[in-house]
Parts: sequence; structure tokens; C-alpha cells
Amino acid sequence: MANLSEWLTSFRLHTLPLALSTIICGSFLAAYHQNFHWKIAIGATLTTLFLQVLSNLANDYGDMITGVDNKERLGPKRGLQKGSISKKQMKNAIIICILCSLISGIWLIGEAFKNSSSWLSLSFFLLGCGAILAAIKYTMGKNPYGYSGFGDLFVFIFFGLVGVMGTFYLHTQSFSLTEWLPAIAMGCFSTGVLNLNNLRDEKNDILYNKRTLVVQWGFDKAKKYHIALLIIGMLAGIIYVFLIPTSTWRFLIAIPYLGMLFHAKMVWNNKERKDLNKELRNLSLLTLAFSLCLGIGILL
Repeated sequence: MANLSEWLTSFRLHTLPLALSTIICGSFLAAYHQNFHWKIAIGATLTTLFLQVLSNLANDYGDMITGVDNKERLGPKRGLQKGSISKKQMKNAIIICILCSLISGIWLIGEAFKNSSSWLSLSFFLLGCGAILAAIKYTMGKNPYGYSGFGDLFVFIFFGLVGVMGTFYLHTQSFSLTEWLPAIAMGCFSTGVLNLNNLRDEKNDILYNKRTLVVQWGFDKAKKYHIALLIIGMLAGIIYVFLIPTSTWRFLIAIPYLGMLFHAKMVWNNKERKDLNKELRNLSLLTLAFSLCLGIGILL
């Protein structure tokens, strides 16, 4: 029987700040439009946490089945890979996370649209089901999209556009063209985190036919792609703060941007792939810092 520490390792707690960044960003944007609601923020946070843990567990299970998670892999060794968590236990944990995501999501939708038309509730319910399916199908089942190079696209959509704008809409029940810019930024930074993971694991992924974009393009081109993601994300954030009429506090995003520039230099000059583990954590925390600095800056 796996102990608590083994499960916490499989939950990958270090990924949770990145997942929460989208909720924080979308909620701050809603607050800027005077439409922030605590119940929505709490419900969105819980649902996102359950979805992220579900994605992490499903990823462990799928990569274990295909053999990608093995002793040659440079990333952290988790319970299923080490044998301290059985396949049956992992399947049960995945089912529990699916149920928790559904319960939390349904409560969130009910809270957000209790005075609105039913089609809005149905639309967000289907969107939530899509998020659950995307979390599972990344590495599990037949033809997982993470093995065909589509992981980047799904991360950009769900960790950027859907995560930020979905949260914004749940608060405000409206869309704003300007707010798509922070959503694009979040999508780029989140995709960058996935790209770092794939850069680190490229050699092992090649052996097991996990055709990520890094495998398809090669290590050097994937590093250029990573820099491009950072530049596009940073430009989207800069354009946004120039478009909104607030105080000079909006330029607080310069703080995480300095860290991202240093991060970009480290990735560009990287030779030892195991060193990318540190940059994975750094970019996740910088993305969270971007959400906080952007949000605080536009409210002050």
C-alpha cells in the first residue's frame, strides 16, 4: 500500500500553481470589471485542482503502460513507476478525481448560472466534460494525443484561452476582446512548461515513439519554439497593459518578465537536460507571478 508521500508525488503538487494561475488571472480580470464573486473563484479553483491532479495521474498511468516512464527517464520517479502504487490503485484514484471534478464543476456551473438560461449551463457542462476527456486522453487510451504532438495545442487552449476566459465569463457572463490578450499570454507560458518537459525527455520519448513536437522538430528547433512562446506571451501582456486605462502599477508585470528573460537565457544555453527540471519549476512560478502582478497592477 502506497503511503501519503507517494501519492503526493504522483499528484505533482508543483504543477498546481501553474493550473491555478489561469483562475487567478481570470478572476483578477473580472474584478477589474467590477464583477468578482468569491463563490465562483472558490468553485473554479477546486474544479481546476481536481482536473490538474486527474491529468497528472492519467499521465502517470498512460506513460507507465507504454513504457515511457522507465529508469532512463530524467524526470522524478513516481509511485506507479516504482511499483509502490499499483495499476488498480491508480485507476481508482483517476475515477475519484473524475467524480470530484464533475461534482465541483456542476456546483460551480449552478452557482454561476442560477439566474441565467439553461443553455449556458449546458454549454459549460459540455466544456467541463471536454476538459476531463482532454486530461485523460493526453497519454491514456488508444491514440493519445500527447503521443502525436497535439499536447501543446490542448495546453494552450485549456490552460490559456478556456482557463482564463472561462473563469472571466463565469464571473461576468460577458466577453471582452481585450481580455483575450492575457489569456493568450497564459496559454503561451503554460505551453512553454510542457515544452520544457518534452525537451528534458526527448531522448527517452524517441525510444518509445512518443512523438512530441520536440521529437518531431529536434532539440535545437524546440528551444527556438520555446523562446517564441515566451516572446509572444510577453508581448500579449505588454499590449494589454498599454490598452487599459489604469495607473502605472499595471507595469508590475515587468518583475516576472525579468525572470522570464533570465529563464530564456538558461534554456537557450542548456546542454544538460536534467537541468531543465529546475527551469520547469521556475517557469511555473513565473507564470503564477505574472498572474498576480498583472492582477494587482490593474486593480491598484
